[in-house]
Amino acid sequence: MGTVLSISPATKKASIMDAELAGDAAKNDKSLKRHSMFVSLSWKKLVASSAKKSAKKVTPNLLAPPSTNQVAQLNSENTRKTHQTEEKKPKVPIPVPVPTVPTQNNEAAVQNGNGNGRLSAVKKQPSSLSLVSPRRIVIQASTGELLRCLGDFMCRRCFKLKELNSGDVILWFRNIDRTLLLQGWQDQGFITPANVVFVYLLCEDTVADSIDSPAELQGTFQTCLYLAYSYMGNEISYPLKPFMIDANKDVFWETSLRIIDRLSAKMLQLNADPHFFTQVFQDLKNQRDSSESNLDR
Repeated sequence: MGTVLSISPATKKASIMDAELAGDAAKNDKSLKRHSMFVSLSWKKLVASSAKKSAKKVTPNLLAPPSTNQVAQLNSENTRKTHQTEEKKPKVPIPVPVPTVPTQNNEAAVQNGNGNGRLSAVKKQPSSLSLVSPRRIVIQASTGELLRCLGDFMCRRCFKLKELNSGDVILWFRNIDRTLLLQGWQDQGFITPANVVFVYLLCEDTVADSIDSPAELQGTFQTCLYLAYSYMGNEISYPLKPFMIDANKDVFWETSLRIIDRLSAKMLQLNADPHFFTQVFQDLKNQRDSSESNLDR
């Protein structure tokens, strides 16, 4: 007898379903692998694309050193910002010196020779209206006025010389100055207001009231003139002949050394101290004889 194989429909159906499930599983597996590959490729493309964009943003121009115009522009902007910062800072007030009251009652500011042959001096005195602004008294005098004052002083000091007048003293002075100009010893005249004040300083100390002869007075006066020319004159040296007279030859140098020994400090002070100069200047102006007519020579 032969063997009979029988196939159950259910078994066949189950086999078919198993085969279909196996086929579907294979398809799903392939689909997952393809999807994984697609995702992997897409991610690589995305990374590569981002790297290219980042590389494009960094340009060689930015990495290169800045040009001269760019440096100048940056410096200008920095300077402007610095100024704005400094303007915002509070400004420190500048200290202002506080005026003080002068220690002396009289302070002088002297102007020697103002171009018209006059001498001006400013004498400051305290004012009752202000403690810091002293009142000024302006003293002015021309060369002729000061020469007349010098002559009046000599006449008053040498009262024993009854025939002496101020014109004689002025003539002695002008003759010497003219002689030095004509002989070429000086290029310009010596007689100026400041120099007349200097001559008065020497004569006031040297000329004694005991002089009783015109020759003695002329010799002493011209000795003072020689020292004044030597000290205040524009030339290096001056000759002795116009200044020295026969009656004064023996005592000329003795008188000169005596004057130098006594008055050197005052001669220096007269040029260095305006206050002292104004005092001497005012003293000379006070020597004017008010009883005589006001004539300038």
